[in-house]
Amino acid sequence: MGFIDKSTSIFRIPELRRRILFTLALLVVFRVGSYVPVPGINSLALADALGRMKGTLLGLYDMFAGGAFSRATVFALGIMPYISASIILQLLTAVIPYFEKLQKEGEEGRKKITQYTRYGTVLLSIIQGYGISIFLENMPVASASPIVPIGGIGFRLMTTMTLTAGTIFLMWLGEQISDKGIGNGISLLIFTGIIARYPNDWLRTYESMRVGSMKLFTLIFLAILMIFIIASVIVMTQAMRKIPVQYAKRVIGRRVYGGQSTHIPLRVNTAGVIPIIFAQSILMFPSSIATFFGRTGFMETFSNYMKPSGVVYNILYCIIIVFFTYFYTAIVFNPSDLADNMQKYGGFIPGIRPGKKTSEYIDRVLTRVTLPGAFFLAFIAILPSIFIYKFQAPFYFGGTGLLIVVGVALDTLQQIESHLIMRHYEGFLKKGKLRGRR
Repeated sequence: MGFIDKSTSIFRIPELRRRILFTLALLVVFRVGSYVPVPGINSLALADALGRMKGTLLGLYDMFAGGAFSRATVFALGIMPYISASIILQLLTAVIPYFEKLQKEGEEGRKKITQYTRYGTVLLSIIQGYGISIFLENMPVASASPIVPIGGIGFRLMTTMTLTAGTIFLMWLGEQISDKGIGNGISLLIFTGIIARYPNDWLRTYESMRVGSMKLFTLIFLAILMIFIIASVIVMTQAMRKIPVQYAKRVIGRRVYGGQSTHIPLRVNTAGVIPIIFAQSILMFPSSIATFFGRTGFMETFSNYMKPSGVVYNILYCIIIVFFTYFYTAIVFNPSDLADNMQKYGGFIPGIRPGKKTSEYIDRVLTRVTLPGAFFLAFIAILPSIFIYKFQAPFYFGGTGLLIVVGVALDTLQQIESHLIMRHYEGFLKKGKLRGRR
């Protein structure tokens, strides 16, 4: 009854109900736009050509775009230029003092970084849109009908403008959801694009069961295994190591400040899905090059070794993921800055000297905590290969998609929970005031 009451109470709160309905409406707009085609492209020929390019960067790009790229729609670029611009700004923050200063300026600095991210999104969209227009013109096809019946500079400019406008519109949709809806707008757009593929996976599974290529016992075993894996992803996403912090009492005038105890939460998976995306991009690059220039000689041999079903591919995949997990964690989490801020406000870890010793202690704990998170990311990354090539599953399970779906769902549920708690406290206070007046 508690879950049912909480679910129904969501729509009893006017503000929360309005936010959820607003979010759902914009997500419907996103899905409708994912089927509006770009003029001048033969979408059937493109889908056939991309079907032969699974396991390349284009296949990965199409997953984040929710299938819009393979359908050659106005949202074909998806929100990936925005994500790329955000990652580039994060990397620049670690190496360029100007961006590091902006990050420490508070709200005004974050606004400037957001503005630079938007400019970077537009620039990357123009570059990628023009590159895709040239690629579509020269893309090899198996059928007689070309992907672009009428090419030239006119088609390139029109495609570039259309794809850039689609990405800018998606960026605006994401910001509107974040401001007026519920959850992180950009993440929800990616989440929606990923789960939009699930119905096709269910249909393929049903078809495999119907023709007998997949046994009922195998399906039940995979379903139970998937439940345990999803539960483990939830646990690892929320897992953290809490370092206790004590703040000394300070007397300023007639007031006493500090004296409370708190903690520093060090997440097991601080890097999120970024290491898997980096590793996929690096390992899929040779396959993409081989697709563009033909599988002959050295490229043919190299591509055979780099197949997702191969042992060499999966070993390299795991090693690169572990490396980028530590690399990206070092970029987004700076123990020295944290130790300096703690010392500035009179905070200390019991038994550890403030300053450099505190920084070294936090760095040592973070290194140990990150190791199981890195291994878990590597395991989740190779899950699709295990399911598809070992169990002959007709669907894609694991990898970046699973981590994004679980992470975004948890974040959205936590925001809904915070609205419910805030409303509960407000109602409690109102009752107290009424009783006091009586």
